[in-house]
Amino acid sequence: MVRRKDGSNMGLNETPSGERVRIGFFGVRNAGKSSLVNAVCGQQVALVSDVAGTTTDPVRKAMELLPLGPVDIVDTPGIDDVGELGARRVERTRETLRTCDVAVLVTDATRALVAAEHELISLLEELGLPFIVVRNKVDLLSGEGVAAGSGGATGGAASGAADASIAQVVAAPDVDAPVAPARAEVLASARTGAGINELKEALAHVGGSAAHERRVVADLLSPGDKVVLVVPIDSSAPKGRIILPQQLVLRDVLDAHASAMVCQPGELADLLAAVHSIRLVITDSQAFQRVASIVPETTPLTSFSLLMARYKGDLRTLVEGAAALGALTDESRVLISEGCTHHRQCEDIGTVKMPAWIRGYCGANPTFEFTQGHGFPDDVSGYDVVVHCGGCMLNEREMHWRQSVAAKSGTPMVNYGAAIACVHGILERSLRPLM
Repeated sequence: MVRRKDGSNMGLNETPSGERVRIGFFGVRNAGKSSLVNAVCGQQVALVSDVAGTTTDPVRKAMELLPLGPVDIVDTPGIDDVGELGARRVERTRETLRTCDVAVLVTDATRALVAAEHELISLLEELGLPFIVVRNKVDLLSGEGVAAGSGGATGGAASGAADASIAQVVAAPDVDAPVAPARAEVLASARTGAGINELKEALAHVGGSAAHERRVVADLLSPGDKVVLVVPIDSSAPKGRIILPQQLVLRDVLDAHASAMVCQPGELADLLAAVHSIRLVITDSQAFQRVASIVPETTPLTSFSLLMARYKGDLRTLVEGAAALGALTDESRVLISEGCTHHRQCEDIGTVKMPAWIRGYCGANPTFEFTQGHGFPDDVSGYDVVVHCGGCMLNEREMHWRQSVAAKSGTPMVNYGAAIACVHGILERSLRPLM
């Protein structure tokens, strides 16, 4: 086992959570969300009872869902929870929604859709999020009710005729329309297992529409290219491994059938003298200034963080946000946000190094505030700039959501790599290989 930045264990062959298709199960209390999650996963992932509101926090399960591949399944509290604590649970559910690539709305087939379910469908359509409506508990319907797909049918045990019609996957009209998200409807029973295989097939179909081929660096390379990765090993480096962006880049270089050479900054000059025709040098952003002084101007140079910005978010707007750094004053407020929850150290990049670099660049002493993990605010209009990490622990949808929050708030947002390159005067150079 190895350790993630947040301290939890990660298997050597485990796909990082940010690289998995995230599938969230949503609905009102007692619709059978947890039972359906357990049925899809084939094991007891979530607690199940007849008491409404049993699920009090999002529950996650990493698994392989063929033919879709690695996924994160998320069970959530009911969207109709009540009371002060219930309102906080609903907010947690909404936070989960914005990180999902696919949503599953679990409804009770023995009744018509309720207002909260209609509202959720409208929200999913507004977000452009692919989703599946599951009419659960069809084993409680009459055969005629199931065959008709009637949400209002009531009573009776499922008959043989009903079983034959359970779990039809019905594609909504205009599935391929560019404006409407992919959508499907499935009839299923978590109790009997009817329709679970069809639900998995629907998830693969709808999830496939959400997934797309993204490359960290391979699209910039050709087979046989030589790439140098500069990886500082200091007190902040994790023991026994390299961090996730470096892992992702290294794997993508190999997938491109290029050659990767890894060294620390102190060995870089000797490596460059020994190896010719280097296609690209990629460095940890914290070593940008030192590495830039060693690498010849004729050799393309960029950073892991800028590659992550290109991979997970909108690189152009994250680079444009760097212009705000030079305009900061003593009255300015800066939000520094990281997607992971690693332990802060004395030379922490987010809370120590980044503020120092920014102060030195703008010649002022703005106020700095910090967030970690999924705790990103819904409104950042009170800040003059948001400085964000590479987002390696976030999926693409959450990174784009954070950028959209900044855009709606009218607040510039800059990526760590772009910010560090900017304050050291090498931003234009570091962007050349990415253009």
